[in-house]
Amino acid sequence: MNHSLKSLLNLSGRTFLVSGGAGLLGSQISHGLAEQGANVLVASRDAENCRSFAKGLAESYGTDCRGYGVDIGDSEAVEALRIAVTDDFETLDGLVNCSGFGKKNTWESISEEDWLFDINISLNGVFRMTKAFEPHLKSPGGVILNVASMYGLVAPDHRMYDGERYANPPSYNAAKGGVVQLNRYLASFLSPKGIRVNAISPGPFPYESTQKENPAFIERLGEKTMVGRIGHPHEVKAAAVMLCTDAASYITGQNISIDGGWTAW
Repeated sequence: MNHSLKSLLNLSGRTFLVSGGAGLLGSQISHGLAEQGANVLVASRDAENCRSFAKGLAESYGTDCRGYGVDIGDSEAVEALRIAVTDDFETLDGLVNCSGFGKKNTWESISEEDWLFDINISLNGVFRMTKAFEPHLKSPGGVILNVASMYGLVAPDHRMYDGERYANPPSYNAAKGGVVQLNRYLASFLSPKGIRVNAISPGPFPYESTQKENPAFIERLGEKTMVGRIGHPHEVKAAAVMLCTDAASYITGQNISIDGGWTAW
């Protein structure tokens, strides 16, 4: 067996399903997987955007990339996705759970309805996707990558946030903490099948719109990190893709923080 780093990082002929794969960070993971030779199936609520994005991936990297629509908050929609994907690809080599978001709420403003909605998407959605597609993962050799958050590990500093528009919802933190622990559980209980499960926890990667609208907030975010700045979306790509390759064949049950050192203080 070739143990060169180039060979270990090669994903040629492998197929990955990436939920949220056309989003801010998910798009970078999708690019990274395709760049290493993988077929990439991109799924989110915006099916047309996913198809357009997947077409661009295929043109850029020459792999079989396709787009699908799914609402991971809806069990029937996830089942429909499972049928569509498995009609096209009998077996998957990997699943990347990158979907998830939170409504902008403070502790004072959040309602039970908002709480349940956010948990349903950001935590229950990971459960639904994994439950649906784990049986179709290559065994042994399949991989699952969960995208959690540094806020599943540490509390947000209340002094950084100004108003509901830039708030950090309590439901988001609770959901991502759940993803971190579900990640460990799955790594344990899927190990007999030879399926590895890992996570990444991104730190401050604000949207460009937020950077333009609230530069003072962005400065406060950057000052909380050891490197003194916010993250650039492409900086999640290397660690995420590495965990999906044979270079990480002895890594499972782990969570890599990509946060500029924020959680290491």
